[in-house]
Amino acid sequence: MKQLEAILVDETAGDPITGVKWTRKSLRKLSQALEDEGYRICANTVGRLLQAQDFSLRANQKRLSGKSHPQRNEQFEYIATQKMIFRSMGWPIISVDAKKKERIGLFKNAGYTWRQEEIAVNIYDFPSNAVGKACPYGIYDLHHNQGVVFIGTSADTAEFAVDCIAAWCQAEGKTYYPQAPLILILCDGGGSNGYRTRLWKRQLQREVADKLDLTVMVCHYPTGASKWNPIERRMFSLISNNWAGQPLTSYETVINYIQTTPSKKGFTARAELVEQVYHTKIKVSDAEMNSLNLVRHPVCPQWNYTIIPRPS
Repeated sequence: MKQLEAILVDETAGDPITGVKWTRKSLRKLSQALEDEGYRICANTVGRLLQAQDFSLRANQKRLSGKSHPQRNEQFEYIATQKMIFRSMGWPIISVDAKKKERIGLFKNAGYTWRQEEIAVNIYDFPSNAVGKACPYGIYDLHHNQGVVFIGTSADTAEFAVDCIAAWCQAEGKTYYPQAPLILILCDGGGSNGYRTRLWKRQLQREVADKLDLTVMVCHYPTGASKWNPIERRMFSLISNNWAGQPLTSYETVINYIQTTPSKKGFTARAELVEQVYHTKIKVSDAEMNSLNLVRHPVCPQWNYTIIPRPS
């Protein structure tokens, strides 16, 4: 049902490994939302519609500690509003994140495959037995249901993350959005693209805003809410399922599994190997931060900001 799918767009989260999806609205709230749209459907019917879309009923599990951030829901609503604005304008919306690092070689990969005999892999996961390591950084285009995964070979740093975004803007961005003056980036609150990371902001200013003359709006998901980032359930979960149980013996194998990821809803992906060496522990001075053309938003300014190109 298209009306239910539209309601669930901003109310759905998913696990990037298992592909399990869930919604934060109850069946009664979804039923009421449909009734507000002019469709009288009982909660039981809504439940059957959710099952048809691969949602499942799950019990709570004691895994979390601490209280939710008091502005958590406010940030979710703000992100939904920005997505709606960018969709209406036809401007690019990308969801970005770093996937779990993978060792390249004959190592066990979680999952099962249909075969006559099991694959023999190394007993120990010693780094010395690895051909190398893969640091996948993904970019998912919400408009076109397409993704790009850049396979780094050194470290997952803010410099690497921004270089991937800049490369996407130069390729897919110029192809699909040649006239767009703004880009919306949705990302987690931590990691290489964390909201506290100075290098992330500096590199966005230099490599995307200034070099490409493109205004960059960034919205971070609250701490502990990474699974609500669209890339997790719409791209990474599909890739993880595709190579489940398959040893990643080479970089070519990793790229092949990414680019052959099947999808019932038309998802496509490409992969690119990045052999540049990225260094960690790069410091950004106060003077450099003060030189950025960064404007924080009135709503949750710690998570929402816009970086504007500086005069050449």
